[in-house]
Amino acid sequence: MLHGEQSDGGVIYMRCRPCIRISPAFNLLSNRYPQVVFLEVDVHVCQATAAANNISATPTFLFLRNRVRVDQYQGADAAGLEEKVKQHTENDPGNNEDSDIPKGYMDLMPFVSKTGCECLNESDDCGFDNCLTKDDSYLESDCDEQLLITMAFNQPVKLFSMKLLSSDFAQAPKLLKVFINLPRSMSFDDAERSEPTQALDLTEDDFKDDGLVPLRYVKFQNVQSVTLFVKSNQGDEETTKINYLTFIGTPVQATNMNDFKRVVGKKGESH
Repeated sequence: MLHGEQSDGGVIYMRCRPCIRISPAFNLLSNRYPQVVFLEVDVHVCQATAAANNISATPTFLFLRNRVRVDQYQGADAAGLEEKVKQHTENDPGNNEDSDIPKGYMDLMPFVSKTGCECLNESDDCGFDNCLTKDDSYLESDCDEQLLITMAFNQPVKLFSMKLLSSDFAQAPKLLKVFINLPRSMSFDDAERSEPTQALDLTEDDFKDDGLVPLRYVKFQNVQSVTLFVKSNQGDEETTKINYLTFIGTPVQATNMNDFKRVVGKKGESH
């Protein structure tokens, strides 16, 4: 979720009149988490808004980040609702005050569909999941220095750049081929001979904490999946290591928060 006065996201409470018992808890959360925008919508008054968001039961709480719906919670369980709010505020990639992400873009990790991801030649002990979180764990190749990574998204996105971190520069990726929206899984032979959407020759600057690897934005406008072929590493080491991998960009479709503010803009209806 986005925070602060300029936030474009938060929690939207889709309610009907019988949902009144959860309303005090929702109001309390709006005071407890002042950095999050809380909005309230009466589905009987705003039927078009409810239909547009496929609301089939109430109360339903929609969680948005950068005007994009990333999660929802149903039910009148106050403890469960607060746990969901905590989950999104604590795991928000935008919470980092030192964020190097340019204005208007976001870390797309919340939109990664893990069931659609794949990594070939990953080590049994240091697998692909390790590079999806910022900690001491890492992804390491197995038989040689090459990796073939596919990351799928749960909705179409536009890619602006890629972020890569590696604690050992000698084992960091060097030559990469980037492919998008492949109709089937790619083999290493396919990757070697196929023309990529973009080829990259990475340098030490690309792996700095504030570094971003720019992508040709016009070529990455409607991306459902990205496949990275790591051909070599910086020091010609036997294996390649990646501590963190993510993409920076925006979802293709975004929710217009002004629509919600307009329909619930009466005094006392939003928090």
